[in-house]
Amino acid sequence: MLGIGAQAAARAEVTLRIGYQKSSTLMSLLKLQGTLEQRLAQQGVKISWYEFSSGLPLLEALNICHVDISADVADTVPVFAQAAGADLTYFAREEPSPNAQAILVARDSPLKTLADLKGKRIAVTKAAGSHYLLIAALEKAQLTFKDITPAYLTPADGLAAFQTGKVDAWVTWEPFVSSAERRQNARVLAGGQGLVSYQRYYLSSSAFAKQHPEVLALIYRQLTQSGAWVTAHPAQLLGPLWGNLDAATVEQANAHRSYRVVPVTRDSLAEQQRIADAFTQAWLLPKRIDAQAVSVWQPPAS
Repeated sequence: MLGIGAQAAARAEVTLRIGYQKSSTLMSLLKLQGTLEQRLAQQGVKISWYEFSSGLPLLEALNICHVDISADVADTVPVFAQAAGADLTYFAREEPSPNAQAILVARDSPLKTLADLKGKRIAVTKAAGSHYLLIAALEKAQLTFKDITPAYLTPADGLAAFQTGKVDAWVTWEPFVSSAERRQNARVLAGGQGLVSYQRYYLSSSAFAKQHPEVLALIYRQLTQSGAWVTAHPAQLLGPLWGNLDAATVEQANAHRSYRVVPVTRDSLAEQQRIADAFTQAWLLPKRIDAQAVSVWQPPAS
């Protein structure tokens, strides 16, 4: 009887694989504090954590079932995943933070306006929110990607190229923006305000969402609490998470993020369609997609 009971307990135990990146502030805080693991352990769920360099490889891992849950990724990333045929479920979002992204140039750069980007080499991470910011900025200046030379680089490689002058501009997100301003003598040529909304989404594989809605509900509650905490307190825990940044840089970066976690609604996906259409028109997506033809999980009424 004891043996049968032990086998049943082993079968009931679930391992949740969570993918995240350096900018996944709320999920990183939960990982650091251990609160999510404590709550899930009460439901017989263990967590394995996997860090990714940016959102696109994270959702690629989610699509092929190497992870079950994705911490927040920029609004552009699910669009690329959907175009690749991924069966993913949106389960939460952070409200817009347009100024958490920016186009950076060297402080003494001759580039002063968006029109000055013509003919320049610009570092950007493919499929990231910053990629859409660059498209929107070029459009405002009546330019297209044909008018620039894009260098598709990870944030780390983008920083290296920017520091060594191998690119004329770098489009990135927080905390890289504030760090570059304060540490690498960077200047903001343009932020996202008036150009893009920049919402960040949390996603799950659709299979996991159907099998474990109670786990998503618990994660959603923990994220909302973490968002409220980090908004109300000095970001003393974020410096180590972001590569030992100093307090002033952390506070500057933190001020650009909303961190308010809310449900995903069909109306909130309208921007997703605009993003998808922009990438399609720029020949960066293989086909047009219906951005609302996705699965959306709703938290239970409290």
